[in-house]
Amino acid sequence: MLRDLLNLFFPHYCLACSKVLAAGETWLCTGCLYDLPQTNYHQEPDNLVAQRLSGRLPVQYAMALYKFQKLGKVQRLLHHLKYKDKPEIGKVLGHRYGILMKEANLNATFDLIVPVPLHSHRLWQRGYNQSDFFAQGLSESLHIPWSNQHLKRISGARTQTNESKLGRFQRVENAFCVTDVSSILDQHLLLVDDIITTGATLEACGRALLAAGIQKLSVATIAMAE
Repeated sequence: MLRDLLNLFFPHYCLACSKVLAAGETWLCTGCLYDLPQTNYHQEPDNLVAQRLSGRLPVQYAMALYKFQKLGKVQRLLHHLKYKDKPEIGKVLGHRYGILMKEANLNATFDLIVPVPLHSHRLWQRGYNQSDFFAQGLSESLHIPWSNQHLKRISGARTQTNESKLGRFQRVENAFCVTDVSSILDQHLLLVDDIITTGATLEACGRALLAAGIQKLSVATIAMAE
């Protein structure tokens, strides 16, 4: 009763469509949860993420949950996730994608989920790494461990939003290092991030992990910018 009373005077809104959430809904309304532009890339090996990384990074699976559309609901969600102190939405979306991956029998494929790290200065500014929460949600759905202790960003704290494709690649080319090599040797790692645009960040992280001796690499993001 107290919860219902609080919702009456201080209603919670869907972060995608801004409608008032019904009882039992958290962060996203049921309509948006099922109507957002899903890619189904986890069932399509030759998808746009795989094509974008082709010839640049050898990956087993390349996946993205949603299609990113400018001024669309997915962009609104990512804005809340990264800039409006709503990291929990990353966990919700991780749960969602983990369920879909499990339905596609991918739950026994990966040994460890590793989020793309933020530079320490960016982490201090934001207070959290949005990719950590996406990794947590995936981990809980897939029953696969996750860790943000194996990969570190050592340079490139400035945002890449307005940089060219070449500029992004040059900025992140040597920006990441593996901090714990022995625990990931011969493992299949799932590298995760919030969005793939040029693919430069995932490529730089993936190259560092492969150079450290992992057996296989796969990538998954919340969204794919076409």
